[in-house]
Amino acid sequence: MDLPCDAPAEGVIVVPYERLSSEALQGVMDEFISREGTDYGDYEYSLEDKRAQILQQIQSGYVTLLFDPVGECCHLVLTSQLPRNAS
Repeated sequence: MDLPCDAPAEGVIVVPYERLSSEALQGVMDEFISREGTDYGDYEYSLEDKRAQILQQIQSGYVTLLFDPVGECCHLVLTSQLPRNAS
């Protein structure tokens, strides 16, 4: 049985978003958007709006894409929450 990939473990890899195909990046964003508990406040946004918001945050460096090779999953995390040597 596979365990859910909830949080990155030690040994995660920072992945420059530019190295992903547009389809792969969209898949990572869509998976993040569909996670239970993802909250966008009091407003309803379309899937396209949510994708655009996340992409802008990734491109600006506010959010970093991580890959956990043990859990074989990706994470989007606030760059400010990463250890200084990881970003």
